[in-house]
Amino acid sequence: MSYDGYTSELKHRCDELAIQYLPAVKAMSFRLKERLPSSVDFMDLSAIGTEELVKLARRYDESINDSFWGFAKTRVYGAMLDYLRSLDVLSRSSRKLVKQINKAVDIYMNEHDEEPSDEELAVIIGEDIAKVREARVAANIYAVMPLDDQLGAGDEGATLAKIERDELVEVIKKILAEFSEREQMIIQLYYFEELTLKEISAILNITESRISQIHKAVIRKIQNSIGEKDG
Repeated sequence: MSYDGYTSELKHRCDELAIQYLPAVKAMSFRLKERLPSSVDFMDLSAIGTEELVKLARRYDESINDSFWGFAKTRVYGAMLDYLRSLDVLSRSSRKLVKQINKAVDIYMNEHDEEPSDEELAVIIGEDIAKVREARVAANIYAVMPLDDQLGAGDEGATLAKIERDELVEVIKKILAEFSEREQMIIQLYYFEELTLKEISAILNITESRISQIHKAVIRKIQNSIGEKDG
């Protein structure tokens, strides 16, 4: 077999390997899409994941990694998260607005036990409703990101720059210990089991709004704790 024939056959085998795992990529895209606002398109996520899958299949060495999907899964998911980061939905102005919204939502929920509508929020904080909706969409996209992204989202990385990763883990453990067992379960199910708010709501019999509030409260407590350590 000629060199060109060999490389063509090798490429064909790699592409066949990728095709085997396309259903897994589509399933991953679907699960991630369930946790995102409607403005993020499932087909875009799936296309990004598929493109990464093909690249990985072509450089996969089974003598080093005995499981292709074990080798590819994290990298494919990471490519989808990189795509979400590239959307750059959280501008500097919307970061400030997200903070205002979160504070207003907390106050409203404590009084009414449910989240305010976009219209109600716009009135409460005195902001244009279109900007409120835009900021809430941005916040919902960042909510599926790893904790590192979320801690850096409000201050362009300044929070994370104050603390080493090992120290950050200890801060997170300490803060989680302050929450109830049920609240800790919410964080476990959301971040590690990657369940949607709707699924967690069905399991724990808590409203999706309350779950979202607890999740945001954890992030803010971690940020505040790191700020106190730095100060």
